[in-house]
Amino acid sequence: MAHLSPQELLDRLSSLGIKTETVEHEPVFTVAESASVKERIPGAHSKNLFVKDKKGRFFLISAKHDTAIDLKRMHEVLGASGRLSFGSAEQLRALLGVEPGSVTAFAVVNDTDGKVTMVLDANLMEHERVNFHPLINSMTTGVSREDLVTFLRATGHDPLILRLPEPPAELPDSA
Repeated sequence: MAHLSPQELLDRLSSLGIKTETVEHEPVFTVAESASVKERIPGAHSKNLFVKDKKGRFFLISAKHDTAIDLKRMHEVLGASGRLSFGSAEQLRALLGVEPGSVTAFAVVNDTDGKVTMVLDANLMEHERVNFHPLINSMTTGVSREDLVTFLRATGHDPLILRLPEPPAELPDSA
């Protein structure tokens, strides 16, 4: 089955009664590169991690862009088998239909077989408006947090909303 285009995604959101606001901008590939874009768009911005466990289970983790995440402990919170590693670009394309640098919570619309577990950071969900790429990294689409959950459930991906583990605090040099 063909993956949705950004316009088809926006049409799907609209068909669900979800109000969106989309801004076109220069392509951004990292959270750091997107700083100038974030300044122009209200709401919480996301970072998205496509990971897998030792048994080949896939997870898409969407967190607030500035959330520090301890990936070494994430498997404990998710109930995953062993430490997580990043999924390959090929797996990302096959399962979610997006390129590296364009990973987004909206991409689960392309996971029609339900192979990816959607995880939302509780910090992100504290914000009224949340922003994600609409399957391509040259646009950002904002929706309400409630509408995000409505969309995810409509795709068959009832999200896990979790407080993600933070890296341990670094000890001062004198310790």
